[in-house]
Amino acid sequence: MNTLRLPAIMPGRLSRAASLLATIVLFLAALPILTMITMSFGNSDTLEFPPQSFGLRWYQAAWHTFLSPDAGDVLSMGTALTTSLIVAISTMIIATAVSVPAAYALSRYRFRGKALIEQLVALPLVYPLVMLGLSLLLVFNVLPVELGLLRLIIAHVILALPFTVKNCAASVASIGPEFEEAACLMGASPRRAIVDVVLPLMRPGILAGMLFAFIISFNEFTVTFFLYGIDTMTLPIWLYSRTVSSLDPTVFSFAVFIVLVDFALIWLLEKLVGDEGVVL
Repeated sequence: MNTLRLPAIMPGRLSRAASLLATIVLFLAALPILTMITMSFGNSDTLEFPPQSFGLRWYQAAWHTFLSPDAGDVLSMGTALTTSLIVAISTMIIATAVSVPAAYALSRYRFRGKALIEQLVALPLVYPLVMLGLSLLLVFNVLPVELGLLRLIIAHVILALPFTVKNCAASVASIGPEFEEAACLMGASPRRAIVDVVLPLMRPGILAGMLFAFIISFNEFTVTFFLYGIDTMTLPIWLYSRTVSSLDPTVFSFAVFIVLVDFALIWLLEKLVGDEGVVL
């Protein structure tokens, strides 16, 4: 009986094809960032790409804008940056404080409604951000008090919770209950066992969740657009405000600054945590 023989795929050829495909995908992913960086070094007054000449003109203009805000800006860049940092740090602290006990309870205990809570925690990952921002705006407008900056912090915590809870839960899952049992056998109370044994072992997941929460909050635009005010404008909203009437090339220089901050945080995440405890 004749059998059909398929040509064998050489490992070297398959490896080259996979490397080429990975290179193309990575290039397409990095193309917007490379375009932005290239435009930030252009000297032209127009948005032609590629620029005909290069220099630091727009970086000098961005630095001047930072030191001496333009009269047309409703808010200075420094104030917007300060607001972003306050919101991002608050989001990081609150989301982590909520996620650590929540992740421990979801990983260690069985209770009614556990599956529903897990789905609710992950819901912001799939919920349309435009509708989330609009829904939060309607809720906050009904409240009898003006929350101010707190409305941004609440919204950003909602967006960051899936990442902080998942990373903390991954760390708890890697810690067997025998660690706590051994601590209790040595005379520690259950609470002391959690504080002295579980929390130190959860360090990779906690750090990963904290940095993800900061990055998400610092770069958030869509939901923030529905909730910001003149006194609570974050840096992404401030950048957008400079592109409404005409696209100011200095925004590319400011955007490079934001990308550098994000790269520094990702590098810090890799150094402090590595692949351990990181869940995307």
